[in-house]
Amino acid sequence: MFEKVEIYSKSNCSYCVMAKSYFESNNINYILHNAEDIDVFKELLVRNPAARTMPQIFINDVLIGGYTDLVEWVK
Repeated sequence: MFEKVEIYSKSNCSYCVMAKSYFESNNINYILHNAEDIDVFKELLVRNPAARTMPQIFINDVLIGGYTDLVEWVK
């Protein structure tokens, strides 16, 4: 289910903190991408042109969305 988890995140983002905490508390490894880096942000926009909020979470290369989308997806 969680073979590859990627989180595009920015600092001072409470939803980003909650998403990372979810994965950490469930012992799920994830790759963190700093979306404050312009090259990383450009990469994100290629993967999800509609990205306007953080975090943006991908599981097994499939866009899940943000933290609230993750909560719904896990249910």
